[in-house]
Amino acid sequence: MSNQLARSLSPYLLQHQDNPVDWMPWGDEAFAQARQRDVPVFLSVGYAACHWCHVMAHESFENEEVGAYLNEHFVCVKVDREERPDIDQIYMNAVQLMTGHGGWPMSVFLDHDGRPFYAGTYWPVTPRGGMPSFPQVLDALVDAWAQRRDSIASHAGEITAALQQLAIGTGATVDQVPGGDRVGVAVEQLLKTVDLTWGGFGQAPKFPHATDLELMLRVAMRTGDSRLINAAELTLDKMAAGGIRDHIGGGFSRYSVDGQWLVPHFEKMLYDNALLAMVYTRASQVTGHSRHSEVAAEILDYIQRDMLDESGGIHCSEDADSEGVEGKFYVWDPAEVLEVLGQARGRRFCQIYDISERGNFEGHSIANLPRPLAEWATELAIPLDQLESELAADREQLWSVRQRRIKPQRDDKIVVAWNALAIRAFAVASVVLGRDDYLRTAIHAADFILDSMRDDSGKLLHVYRDGTAHGTAFVDDHALLAEAMIELYDATADERWLTQSVGLAEELVGRFMDTEDGGFYYTASDAGALITRNKDWHDGSLVSGSAAAAMVLLKLSRLTGETRFAQAATDTLRAGETVIRTQSRACSALISVLDELHHDPGELVIAPAAGADIPSIARQVLAAYQPGLSVAWVLPDGSDASPLAAALRAGKTSLGESFTLYRCRDFHCESPEIDP
Repeated sequence: MSNQLARSLSPYLLQHQDNPVDWMPWGDEAFAQARQRDVPVFLSVGYAACHWCHVMAHESFENEEVGAYLNEHFVCVKVDREERPDIDQIYMNAVQLMTGHGGWPMSVFLDHDGRPFYAGTYWPVTPRGGMPSFPQVLDALVDAWAQRRDSIASHAGEITAALQQLAIGTGATVDQVPGGDRVGVAVEQLLKTVDLTWGGFGQAPKFPHATDLELMLRVAMRTGDSRLINAAELTLDKMAAGGIRDHIGGGFSRYSVDGQWLVPHFEKMLYDNALLAMVYTRASQVTGHSRHSEVAAEILDYIQRDMLDESGGIHCSEDADSEGVEGKFYVWDPAEVLEVLGQARGRRFCQIYDISERGNFEGHSIANLPRPLAEWATELAIPLDQLESELAADREQLWSVRQRRIKPQRDDKIVVAWNALAIRAFAVASVVLGRDDYLRTAIHAADFILDSMRDDSGKLLHVYRDGTAHGTAFVDDHALLAEAMIELYDATADERWLTQSVGLAEELVGRFMDTEDGGFYYTASDAGALITRNKDWHDGSLVSGSAAAAMVLLKLSRLTGETRFAQAATDTLRAGETVIRTQSRACSALISVLDELHHDPGELVIAPAAGADIPSIARQVLAAYQPGLSVAWVLPDGSDASPLAAALRAGKTSLGESFTLYRCRDFHCESPEIDP
């Protein structure tokens, strides 16, 4: 018999609808029942593509005895962290405070007011590897609830007070915005953590850390610092060669469990792939090396092929598991490759891509490139371009065969913030790589969100699935979508994107900004109350919400001259001064805002002639990476005649046959460049 999750739209919650656990969704009803029964709340948080979530579900939540015990002694609440990142943030902070580490599945025990008193992640159903079993944990907590309630209340109060202090943020706001020298200090700290052999930051497990790489490339583009370029390229090249990259089907897994990028945690997340597509595109601009743009295109092609919803939005993720086995969909044996490619091509492919009888992952092989293709071309006495072409054809054949396997499940939710990252990547790549299809994908996804993910009053909603949008949108939904709109404006000169970006910025200032101390709350002022209202300073899987908001407001202030936006951005940097000064390794996106503020290259006004091909002009003018550059278009038909950026565009027109450029700083412009 199904539990209350059967009414959910979340694929993750629906995975648990037939558990013997009487799961309830998060809400007042669950806490009211806990008070009535005088039992604690067991909060379990995860997501659809999470391997260890599946393991704990199979071991414990599908277990009739464990389910009966949970139902008797707890009110059990399931949350999809992707639907409710606000809940996930707060209670993940609690897990880290209590245990020193975090992860999913997240398991937190709450009192009737939502205050946490015990927390962890995965517990096995039987004791293993020094870990207690989940039933042992439950027994101990039931006993504590019955015998030591005062102690539980005291501990819950202490943890909640710590969470509330953490949510307040960094302490008193300083009088001055941090200086530009803090950017240099931050990148020096980054360089100290780079693995000089395998790339990446620190040791295993290794995450891509896209915001760190973007910061390095941004500063390298401005300063020419070869150390930053070399460190970024080492990381990007090692990731592109490793098993974290799906060499057969495109895209990247979430992270590598080892230090060599070989064995991934196989789930593929939209946010990772969108961020990495952007980083590889930027790397191609900074270095001029086409291998980076090829990886970027492969990621975006994968998203277009496998992740697009028919509505135009983009799905969340693909699972790590298929047929109940992690990575089964992705691994190969030599015999399978030989059967598809034949003896000669198959043996060569196995040799190059490290596919062997012994295997490199649980007796099977993850395709990876231990040696560069240029070395193989020399060894095999074959032109490199010919080898690359033949291997591309081989991969296409293997992909076609792989498609017949049982595929991992896909989470087909559409989340605004994640889609915004993808829209931004597609829009920028359309300019840099000259791909019209990427621009169409970006426009289609943006139109879908703006048309289908708002409530009756016009406010943005967070998530969409199966014809229904729901959930109040968060600060990163608004901020990242506003920045994506700027990139679409840059690529198309279509004024509606700038209009939408400014509208979203007004929502940020009106509903999310801390008007007293600076910075941005993760939840809107009209959202439902939780035990804290967080400010999001640190980069995690996504970009920090405060950093994303400050960045887009700073950009829009330079385009529009709107001083409120500039003030909100600088107030955020003041409020985040302690984080910037003491925790720079955790806030690269905020450091990028600081770099944007202190290193302003000015504004560029582009005035195309009548009938000019605007996407072609955008590619000609904007294909180079110019961090911080503000772009405004002046169209000959007057379709841009809105008050937005009016001061910057005033008096400017096309003076030639193709287009005219005006280079400006603080709205003071140089002589026009005609048909440059």
